Amino acid sequence: MAERRVSVTSEVGLHARPAATFVQTAAKASYDVTIAKAGGTPVSAKSILSVLALDVRQGESIVISAEGEGADALLDELAQIAAAP
Repeated sequence: MAERRVSVTSEVGLHARPAATFVQTAAKASYDVTIAKAGGTPVSAKSILSVLALDVRQGESIVISAEGEGADALLDELAQIAAAP
């Protein structure tokens, strides 16, 4: 399983528009994609409610995981979204 650790830099954290973009990108995958706060329980990265419920704030670290064909490219794209200012 591939994973990326990312520090969220957006002032709003992973909420509203960044969260929607993140979820829309994850939903393109035909395999499971998860997100968790560092040390936390993973949730589906394809669910806007699950992502918002994590309450990821600026400066917090997340772990994004996926397994399947093209997972590395997808994780790179998700990491860029999460790390965007």
